[in-house]
Amino acid sequence: MSHATAPHALRPGAHRYASYDGAELAYRVLGPRDGAATPPLVCLAGGPGRDAAYLGDLGGLDEHRPLVVPDSRGTGASPPATDPSGYAFPRLAQDLEALRQHLGLERFALLAHDAAAATAQAYAAAHPERLSHLVLVCPGARLQGELPDDAREIFEARSDEPWWEDAYTAVQALPTASDLDDVRDLLRRAAPLAYGRWEEPQQAHAASEGAQLGPVPRAGFWQGVDEATRLALVEQLRAVRCPALVVTGARDGVTGVRAGELVAASLAHASARALPEVGHFPWVDAPDLFRTTVEDFVRGA
Repeated sequence: MSHATAPHALRPGAHRYASYDGAELAYRVLGPRDGAATPPLVCLAGGPGRDAAYLGDLGGLDEHRPLVVPDSRGTGASPPATDPSGYAFPRLAQDLEALRQHLGLERFALLAHDAAAATAQAYAAAHPERLSHLVLVCPGARLQGELPDDAREIFEARSDEPWWEDAYTAVQALPTASDLDDVRDLLRRAAPLAYGRWEEPQQAHAASEGAQLGPVPRAGFWQGVDEATRLALVEQLRAVRCPALVVTGARDGVTGVRAGELVAASLAHASARALPEVGHFPWVDAPDLFRTTVEDFVRGA
């Protein structure tokens, strides 16, 4: 396949594609009108189950190439899954393969943020020959079987900041909160720990989180992924030969830095880079640095 087989698919705007089960899923293309001549970057939103709108234009990454941003099942303009298993990240990887076919791409560059890094790794394990580059941004290491605690250390090291005490109280209450409105309020109060600093751009970005949460897709993301499945997937990652970059934030109080290092170590051709003064959303804290880091990697600079 080539770009020529589906030229409409890379035009800026909203589009749909048929997935493996016939479901009509949504995606958006951001970028210059002549961007079809430049290989696109497919970008997966995390959460899990968060509306991909929070990615924005990823710090201006759409300036030189199209960004293809799918709405996973039950988020954005995509319909909910007919079966709860459709929300599990290995099944979301099947949706990604259907999107590749729709776009007419033999190989493509893939970026995934936060929990979507698990979807991206599942895709890489199943279709290693389809990826030209893999960028994982602020991933957790649950797939690698570890839960490093450096995110807590990063958070606690900022205890002198004015927002910290209220954020700490909210973080302690989140594990036992069940009412969705309460969860959204607690996330709002805990939000500063996810950013490198707490200024107007960060506050505006955080304000959208509550309305973007999809509790059902979130609950189903790890469904059916038992220990045997996890171990088999990690073993398959050793066969992934495309270059990979794991970007972390040195001030990320959500997933920290160590998890990204573990993810990079599980891939054959990966490097990890921690961006200074940056939290869980690097394109918000340092858009220029994030954009150049990713663009240089994808271009092979």
